[in-house]
Amino acid sequence: MAGLIPQGFIDDLLGRIDIVEVVGARVKLKKTGKNYSALCPFHNEKSPSFSVSPDKQFYYCFGCGAGGSALSFVMDFDRLDFPQAVEELARQAGVEVQHEERNDGRKSSSRAPRKDNPLYALLEQAAAYYRQQLRQHPSKQRAVNYLKGRGLSGQIAKLYDLGMAPPGWDNLMSHLSRDTTEQNALIEAGLVVENPDSGGRYDRFRDRIMFPIRDSRGRTIGFGGRVLGDEKPKYLNSPETPVFHKGQELYGLYEAKQQNRQLNEILVVEGYMDVIALAQHGVTNAVATLGTATSEEHLKRLFRLVHNVIFCFDGDRAGRQAAWRALNSALPVLEDGRHVRFLFLPDGQDPDTMVREEGADAFRRRLEREAQPLTDYLFRHLAEEAGADSLEGKAHMASLALPLIEQVPGSLLRRLLRQSLQQQTGIDLDTVEPATLPAAEPSPAAPERPPHDEEIPFGAWDDWPERDEAEAEYYMPEGMPSAPPTGSNGRKFTPRKGERNEQQGRKHFGGGKKAPRREMDSPVLQAGRTLLHHPHLATHAQQANQMADEDEDEARLLVALVDAAQKQPSLTTIELLARWHGTAMGEQLNRLAEQEWLLTSPGVNLEQQFFDTINRLTARQNERRIEHLLDKSVNEPLSAEEKQQLRDLLGARNARKNDG
Repeated sequence: MAGLIPQGFIDDLLGRIDIVEVVGARVKLKKTGKNYSALCPFHNEKSPSFSVSPDKQFYYCFGCGAGGSALSFVMDFDRLDFPQAVEELARQAGVEVQHEERNDGRKSSSRAPRKDNPLYALLEQAAAYYRQQLRQHPSKQRAVNYLKGRGLSGQIAKLYDLGMAPPGWDNLMSHLSRDTTEQNALIEAGLVVENPDSGGRYDRFRDRIMFPIRDSRGRTIGFGGRVLGDEKPKYLNSPETPVFHKGQELYGLYEAKQQNRQLNEILVVEGYMDVIALAQHGVTNAVATLGTATSEEHLKRLFRLVHNVIFCFDGDRAGRQAAWRALNSALPVLEDGRHVRFLFLPDGQDPDTMVREEGADAFRRRLEREAQPLTDYLFRHLAEEAGADSLEGKAHMASLALPLIEQVPGSLLRRLLRQSLQQQTGIDLDTVEPATLPAAEPSPAAPERPPHDEEIPFGAWDDWPERDEAEAEYYMPEGMPSAPPTGSNGRKFTPRKGERNEQQGRKHFGGGKKAPRREMDSPVLQAGRTLLHHPHLATHAQQANQMADEDEDEARLLVALVDAAQKQPSLTTIELLARWHGTAMGEQLNRLAEQEWLLTSPGVNLEQQFFDTINRLTARQNERRIEHLLDKSVNEPLSAEEKQQLRDLLGARNARKNDG
């Protein structure tokens, strides 16, 4: 069993950390009475609604519902996974992350390299060496002239840590190694190559502009090199190493997160220079794959950060082939609420040349004006391929499209895609026998949450044995059914992979105690319990900011849960609990987690109950907004935006009354 972070260590860590210091290092705080306030870093606002309590070691935003401990703040602000956030806080506190021992008594190790893997330090030394060569080497002028010729400033070169590998076969090796052992480490890091025939060793990167590749923590994990001479290939990447996995990493992602605290969308381009040239002109949200096609793993990683991804490709044949591969990778991760678009540049142009030619503003307008939604690109491409001008072509188009559509996990989007296909082909798809359609090419199986090079494997929670029968009787009240309830569609209401929590929540978050008998929880707490054990429901709920201004603690708790699960759809129950661990809200959530047996109440449609509660909170919030706008209109004219908002809210209210 992989090593877990013990609850006791998290307790001690949060005891050492002052949330005011953690938040204050990232957000400008102002003392307001006993607490501190600021403009919320998680949504746009003009007046402060974000509050930090040093007494409770808790933060909460009354505008968007974000809240939690220092741990959850670091997760959201720094865009880190739970284990990464623990490591970051431990680093600030000057302590080493502890892991539980395995069953055989040995310390467990993570699937990914530990923070102290010597390769990280070695790669950092290499990056420093390349930077130094760009400033000091006798042949540096060729590299400097090349960068200046591409319109790059010294400031942008510093931001992306650019360097130079000088000409020669063993410059880096001579600088960083003194013996065979150190040379072997350089080989493992991908910096030195060994000739299998002669046994000779030499630098992998020679006479090249060097682009350090950094992980989500900002650590150098590999390099890309652009040749300055005639050597082939033109671009060369580090090989796969224990800390570098091309199919998971994206160049420029760390820099994009650092430059955009409110990262709303990410632009995927094809090369290092495209990323850097766009950043030079103020377009700071671009990333690039590392010599590989865009994979599902890449997209899963991007969708943890944003809901909007734009692919920007050259308009030539190769660019369109790359776009089609990206589309196929996107379909299996296209949950409702996620958006993918495609921008094809004119022949002979790439983002680098285009932004230098027309400027950042024109380039952004081009993105807004010309980027095609995935659905439009999908049907346009298939119509061209199938020759959909004829009846035979329409049938062929449908046979090509349906297997692709069925890969889409978002039920609403999948339904709309089928409707659009039916309109375009005139085929009643409900009458089409599945057996008559060719099977879609199966995509390689991938874990629900791909491993990060720095991630502690939370799949280890699932390795715990199930409770024995005696223990199960202890947690389940007499007379309660063991079968899960059914949802509104008649299907069993069961957790997805990674949401099994009865063992996890109890053993690591105050479990093991039988909950005392009490009165029935309110509908809001019942909805919170349902969401806690089934976080995926949040993706189909109203946006948290539509019901955020709630005065009751229970409502704020539910809003905070919805907000967290919507921002990171991959969060599991145990990770939601960890976000508020050590706070009053966390204690409430622990109690709800211990009452999973209540989810099996007979005759209760938990899914419908959850959405009914969300709708009531939203309606209540809308009434508050209507009242506020009407009161304001008595004293001063409303803006055009406010008038439209009022019309929309009143229209929604009338629609609800008519439906009722």
